[in-house]
Amino acid sequence: MSIVTTKFAGKDAIEEFQEAFRALQREIGQVIVGQIGIVEQVLVCFFARGHVLLEGVPGLGKTLLVKSLSQALGFEFKRIQFTPDLMPADIIGTQLVMEGDRGTKRFEFSPGPVFTHILLADEINRATPRTQSALLEAMEERQVSVGGVTRPLTEPFFVLATQNPIEMEGTYPLPEAQVDRFLLKVFIDYPTASDLKEILTRTTTGARSEIKPVFPQESASESVHEMQKLVREVLISAQVERYIIDIVTATRPDRGKKSQGDGRMVDRYVNYGSSPRGAQAMVLAAKVVALLDGRVNMSYEDVDRVLPSALNHRIVLNFEAEADRVSAHDILRQTRDDARNSHRSA
Repeated sequence: MSIVTTKFAGKDAIEEFQEAFRALQREIGQVIVGQIGIVEQVLVCFFARGHVLLEGVPGLGKTLLVKSLSQALGFEFKRIQFTPDLMPADIIGTQLVMEGDRGTKRFEFSPGPVFTHILLADEINRATPRTQSALLEAMEERQVSVGGVTRPLTEPFFVLATQNPIEMEGTYPLPEAQVDRFLLKVFIDYPTASDLKEILTRTTTGARSEIKPVFPQESASESVHEMQKLVREVLISAQVERYIIDIVTATRPDRGKKSQGDGRMVDRYVNYGSSPRGAQAMVLAAKVVALLDGRVNMSYEDVDRVLPSALNHRIVLNFEAEADRVSAHDILRQTRDDARNSHRSA
């Protein structure tokens, strides 16, 4: 039985959005213990029509999170285990030669697992760059091209990719062009002692939690489409827009200032700053956050809330940053503070 039956239209659209979002959190929370912030960020990315890169050590429930999300939404879910011998055709599909009744032969397309609503690309950095790039067109254009024919993907289409940060042997770093396609990059940490106790209780006894679809099956796609459409309608003021632009442009180093030692971490530790997609990611994610707070306009606080996940994977650090143990989060924190002080004094 579904929980939400509204169509997200009229003056109560924001309340309906909040109700559906929180219902999804509750359903997923029946299986995923703790990690409230992780679940929220994944949902924020989903309703912003983006894709998310999830980084964490094995065994923290990344696969279970995606499976639970698909069950709560009532959508089809597929999983691809990325390995060094995985080929692009194993992802997008291939043309098969089929024989007819009279001995005639024809090509017939056999779709790959990318033709689904929710796709888990597990340990994506274990496949070769050629195979990783097979997802580029799907993630950006929501279509795949095989045999000279372009085939649209089913909407909604959401990719959640995972990578293991501690095991480097046999892995291939994601190309920057592909990393930039992910709206957010989220780090998942170890559970607390109390959460671990709850995990043991739920997984080592006979108790089982059942996730129920939040939307009616016949209108799930329509409901999600209306929520994603509502996100785009959230307003952004000129001041907040300027704030985002200032942050993104400030992540780009000025080569001439590095030798002058003016104190900017960006000039000393960053090779390349954020692309325009970083600004787009902050705007879209912040719009979702604003709706969750019951507002039709974005605030500075909304931007600050999504900034780390939207930009941490779009900043390329140099060797000096690694030597001084400076992280992208450290640089973004200073960049944010500088931009905020500049706007306060304006």
